[in-house]
Amino acid sequence: MAAAALREQLNTLLSSMFASGMVDEQFQQLQMLQDDGGTPGFVAEVVTLFCDDADRIISELAALLEQPAVDFDKVDAYVHQLKGSSASVGAQKVKFTCLQFRQLCQDKNRDGCIMALAVVRNEFYDLRNKFQTMLQLEQQIQAQQ
Repeated sequence: MAAAALREQLNTLLSSMFASGMVDEQFQQLQMLQDDGGTPGFVAEVVTLFCDDADRIISELAALLEQPAVDFDKVDAYVHQLKGSSASVGAQKVKFTCLQFRQLCQDKNRDGCIMALAVVRNEFYDLRNKFQTMLQLEQQIQAQQ
């Protein structure tokens, strides 16, 4: 596929991510850091690190919530960490879901936390899929230059 068509696909994908609220202006800032003569592959590296970290945190949260006696302080600490990393990459929907999740932790609402984890997981998986598509398109564009 021609580089111009790939760029158009990439721009459409990014526009839909912004329009749906999946990502916010923080993600745009990351892109601008790379575009302004920054390190090539900077966004790819940040996104990959975020996805790996979020995957690990979500697994930890699932394990903690399966315990007979849930340590809500530990759950809250992990959710806080996920919220922070989500905010740093502009993962707006994940960040907002974490805010609600933290309130449920503070209320020590196990069932609510389990439901919040499912929502966080779904929002993250949707975002990760979009990020993976974005990275694939960027690699294809670079290969044609």
